[in-house]
Amino acid sequence: MAFFGRGRRRRQRKQTNRLREAVSAANERAQEAIADARERVERTERRAIPAPRPSRISIQQQAEDLADEIIAERDRERRISRLGKIYTRFDEVDDVLSNNVETVTRGLFSGNVASLTTMAKDSTLTATQQRYYFQVNDSDGNPQFSLAYGHFGGSGSAEVGSDLSNDTPSRAIYKQYAQTLLSPTDKKFTFNNVDSDSIYIINFNRARIREKLDPGNFEVTLRHISASATTDEAAISSSNHIQIIDDSSLTSATLGESGQVYNLVSGSLDGGTSIHQPTNMVHYGLLYPQFGVAVLDATQLDKKISAGGIDLQTDTVSFVEGFNNTKLFTALSSSAGAVPAGKTGGIQARSSEQVKSTYYFVRAKNAEFNYSNNPSYVTGSLGQLVFNSFKTNPQTYITSVGLYNDRRELLAVAKLSQPLLKNYTREALIKVKLDF
Repeated sequence: MAFFGRGRRRRQRKQTNRLREAVSAANERAQEAIADARERVERTERRAIPAPRPSRISIQQQAEDLADEIIAERDRERRISRLGKIYTRFDEVDDVLSNNVETVTRGLFSGNVASLTTMAKDSTLTATQQRYYFQVNDSDGNPQFSLAYGHFGGSGSAEVGSDLSNDTPSRAIYKQYAQTLLSPTDKKFTFNNVDSDSIYIINFNRARIREKLDPGNFEVTLRHISASATTDEAAISSSNHIQIIDDSSLTSATLGESGQVYNLVSGSLDGGTSIHQPTNMVHYGLLYPQFGVAVLDATQLDKKISAGGIDLQTDTVSFVEGFNNTKLFTALSSSAGAVPAGKTGGIQARSSEQVKSTYYFVRAKNAEFNYSNNPSYVTGSLGQLVFNSFKTNPQTYITSVGLYNDRRELLAVAKLSQPLLKNYTREALIKVKLDF
């Protein structure tokens, strides 16, 4: 149901009661008119020496006259009810458009921003936690994504315990993401048809990706750094950098156990999507939009700039802490300072989700909803109109639309951006959209 205007429930009930009384009286008059017409016809037929017996034509005429009276009475009834109308039932065919699906995209980062160039590691993580992953925050300290390094054999990190069971963070990370993203029979990540033992992970905050990452709007920029790295930092050696995007602009996704999968290749979103050397692309990893995860091939990143890498020099020595998480974080967080004017750097990404909507078309015809239940509309104990001109030329403003169920319980309220003038010379069509 739809509700226009404002006011107290008591005045609404009074107005509704007056409406019901008017309708009931009109129905009684219509029934009396029908009974009277029938009685007149029967009296005429029973007369012993009447004027000529009414012909079928005269009976038909009487029936038509009676029908005209009923129609006229109903018209009067409708006019009365429209003057004080509060509720209007929606026509399911003409007024309601349901099950509309729209794809909504928004910037992935805090404030629905589509790029993140200034970032910092979360200092609240313990030293042990940082051996597994880094939590990356924006400049305001809001978590955005995490970085991790994984190795199939456990290399590149020291054991957490002292039992020499090869229980290293890098091994745990690789196994965790392999079990999550790969099929049960696949043990290793494969990039451009080559298995890789050494990977980097960018895992976006689940609350930010909503339904999935938006393919075609993802870019990572990584800067060339030196091999030296500690827990806290790695040295920057030059302004050389690479830009990585997904290949959704060229090909459809591969469907696997984890849903859609796209290749991560050399390219840029700045100034429009552009894949570098599309006939001989450099492959950097895989993008899993539904999981909000990018898996990067450490082997490719370790290559020289001339071969499409950033000379990351990932440490794969067994049982030795290689600080590989620090290397990737430095390459990413410093990239905004390496790109030329007109480039963004850092990470660019958007989320995507399908939203189901129902549209309700609320129609206020010229003779409807021209009076208000607002107390300021009347004056005195008898509820007289404030302005006498409102008796024949009422003026009111629609400010909100209420949606009710059949028990007249308010379910939702839609607010107009500005009051809408309504009188006998104006009609209104208001579209209310509900998202689910």
